[in-house]
Amino acid sequence: MEEHTLKTQNNLLKEVIEWILWIGGAVLVALILRTYVFSLVIVPTGSMLNTIQLNDRLFVYKLGYAMHIQDVKRGDIVVFKYPDDRKTLYVKRVIGLPGDTIEIKDGVLYINGKVYKENYLKEPMIGSFGPYKVPPGHYFMMGDNRNDSHDSRFWEHKYVPRDDIIGKVEFRIWPLSRIGVVK
Repeated sequence: MEEHTLKTQNNLLKEVIEWILWIGGAVLVALILRTYVFSLVIVPTGSMLNTIQLNDRLFVYKLGYAMHIQDVKRGDIVVFKYPDDRKTLYVKRVIGLPGDTIEIKDGVLYINGKVYKENYLKEPMIGSFGPYKVPPGHYFMMGDNRNDSHDSRFWEHKYVPRDDIIGKVEFRIWPLSRIGVVK
């Protein structure tokens, strides 16, 4: 009888250890994926309206930028460390690439002296800003809701260093009625 009890206890102990290893492995894989491959963000402001709505949940692909597999391109919607407070994350659209000159005259965006057409703006832009010369290795960011966006035009440190860009927004995962690719 004692031998049977001991065997049962050993089997139970083995099963508990097996479960701990499986759960530990799953947590480790999840942490690696979350740290290096993707993350989820919630957008708390309306600065990207109408492209991204208030409180949308977004899937951010990190690996492409982190491994330099993907180049940061004009028009990409990205998550980055806000240059004036690097603990805060922002979601904006890449407008200026390294070496670009960005200027807004009477609500019209000019990149390197040429009018840049944008079909994603919430409404026509108001005002004149710049010119801004984007330094090497940096980017100029703007929200799609230009008249209500705290973006590169207004920051003390106007440009986002390449290393502070965390990833590219790929999909909206919430709310369910708007799940899909974000462009």
